[in-house]
Amino acid sequence: MRSMETETYLSSRRRNGRDECVWCDAQGQVKAMLPLPKRGHSFAIDGARGRAVVFGRQPGFFAKAFGLDGADRLRAQELPLPTGHHFYGHGAFAPDGDYLYATENDYRRGRGVVGIYDARPGQGYQRVGEFETGGIGPHELLLMPDGETLCVANGGMETHPDYGKSILNAATMQSSLAYLNRRNGKLLELRAMAHEWHQLSIRHLAVDGGGQVWAGCQYVSPDGRRPALVLRHERGRDLCAPACPPEQLRAMRNYVGSVTANAPGTIVATSSPLGGHVLFWNTASGSLIDAVTLPDVCGIAPHGNEGFLLSSGHGMLVRYRPVPGVKRDDSEAAPLHQTHDIERRAARHDSAWDNHIRHVLHAA
Repeated sequence: MRSMETETYLSSRRRNGRDECVWCDAQGQVKAMLPLPKRGHSFAIDGARGRAVVFGRQPGFFAKAFGLDGADRLRAQELPLPTGHHFYGHGAFAPDGDYLYATENDYRRGRGVVGIYDARPGQGYQRVGEFETGGIGPHELLLMPDGETLCVANGGMETHPDYGKSILNAATMQSSLAYLNRRNGKLLELRAMAHEWHQLSIRHLAVDGGGQVWAGCQYVSPDGRRPALVLRHERGRDLCAPACPPEQLRAMRNYVGSVTANAPGTIVATSSPLGGHVLFWNTASGSLIDAVTLPDVCGIAPHGNEGFLLSSGHGMLVRYRPVPGVKRDDSEAAPLHQTHDIERRAARHDSAWDNHIRHVLHAA
């Protein structure tokens, strides 16, 4: 069993007008801090070697590697980035930590690529290659349980930093889920969004305890429809949308900002900062089991043996623990088949947690 008292997390935040990356505990007590030139987004974590990389928020022109060594101030090393590329905010280490994989936009040629960085000791995170992702706008990528396959969320949106986050291919965009061999970049499987929903952008990913991929989407069309925002996928099968009650779907406001599984992989949580809403899904059945509201909630990380830590842009951290088998009677959301315990920490008015919070395993 994991000790909740010793669990630590990485997140970016804006505090007193400054952007920073922090290593903290579940109460928000900071162990170490790293100043950032602009907003941070998510992290790649190499737990075995006690180190991590923070990526800038899209369009991100920085990624900083640092050790989790207990120092009060994190010491960072900048990763090189080719001219004409920017980071999308996500990455993952190889199982042995020797290489780092990062989603990038080759915006001069309108390509989505995975950049490969040599993370072996003494190699300085030099960029040693890249491969295409099978789509445009790759956002989150994760390493599958086999340790050899990367799963990439191709958001489908062509962007260029000269135009901010404007979608340059809205009429023709095509989102997809891609599986790639991490060693040679071979495309192993590609599941594209149905044409009817070609403006439904797959953005964030998690793997459950059974090896299924769960994906969170953002619908960028102004047509007023409300497509399914949560998908799950098993290799060799079509993308599947778990049933979601209309009132819960409306509460997400066509936007999922983060997807995370709890420690045993039995529950997946999906957040909507626009709706201030988090939905919880049973991974075995695919059914929706719980919902909570929290203004501007986005970050989700596993906490304890079955629960989650939630973070909000209002500076709040919330610890959520599922209590199965009890019917909810809660005005915050439609009654579901599960209740929960929640401990809300007082908001820090000088801080705003950014989009993602990541659990740190085995850090020094």
